[in-house]
Amino acid sequence: MPADVWGVNTVAPTPAVALRGLHKSFNDTPALTNLEVVAPNGKITVLLGPNGAGKTTAIRCITGAMSADSGSVRTLGLDPERDGEEVRRQCGVVSAKPALYDRLTGWDNLIYAAELHSVERRILKDRIRVSAERFGIEHALDAQVGGYSTGMKTRLALARSVLHEPRLLLFDEPTSGLDPESAQAVLQLIREMTADGHTVVMCTHHLVEAEGLADHVIMLDGGTDLVSGQPDELTRTFWPEDSVDISIDGDPSTIGDLSMIAGVRSVEPTPRGVHVILDDPSITPDVVSAIARAGARITRVVPHEPTLEELYFAVRRSARDLDESMPKEMAR
Repeated sequence: MPADVWGVNTVAPTPAVALRGLHKSFNDTPALTNLEVVAPNGKITVLLGPNGAGKTTAIRCITGAMSADSGSVRTLGLDPERDGEEVRRQCGVVSAKPALYDRLTGWDNLIYAAELHSVERRILKDRIRVSAERFGIEHALDAQVGGYSTGMKTRLALARSVLHEPRLLLFDEPTSGLDPESAQAVLQLIREMTADGHTVVMCTHHLVEAEGLADHVIMLDGGTDLVSGQPDELTRTFWPEDSVDISIDGDPSTIGDLSMIAGVRSVEPTPRGVHVILDDPSITPDVVSAIARAGARITRVVPHEPTLEELYFAVRRSARDLDESMPKEMAR
């Protein structure tokens, strides 16, 4: 039963990250335009978009490494411009190309990072050992980092990012340059972090990564957010059409013109039957009945469930169509 039935005031929890109306330009070139990002606590929020979408700029604003031209930034309830030191103390960051010291050993890289974050000396070595074991690099700590593979360097950067027990983890393209097996291992490690209560904000342009990892997705393009929400909710809410795939035993041309049925928008042949786009999924029985009356044997009827990848391209296409249809002065 909702708490307010009992007269209890319910207050929405403060998000880990809240960017409101953010604008940022470089030499009069917009990088962020009215960007809105809200990342809930204890979840993995993925900023999904192509190169140049504004993902890295947003991360830098979240940590206070960069100031926005206008708008509001709150990280863990703090203002990074005013409370930058405290914000950075509570954040762990891994960039696409982590800044590591190749001439130092993995152990010395972690010692240096821990000391920068003022990790107490009495627990420093144990903290490093636990972190190294967690990310599978304990066997390589005595080797120079210059000899690490790209995947090992990413694991070292992940281990470094949690040494000071941050509340918020910010990962900017953490699988960049990794082979598929190493990338999958890194993503699994990131997923395990949220089980420990961490909040993760991750940037990627890989649609498969977002679909398999994200609790919350924010699609970016041209420095602004297009849509945001849980992946399954996004496809239900924003997918522009309902459709069904119908497989038949025989020649699809024998089923007649299904487009004559009220509510059928279009019919596309497939190797095993037809893909029918509908005004409403409730029309599906009418379509199935029409095919059966035509004498075709139906072997399968599957409502089409769009993937995040399909939605992503549909949303970007719609946004660009809208921009092109607007007068130039309004588009600016």
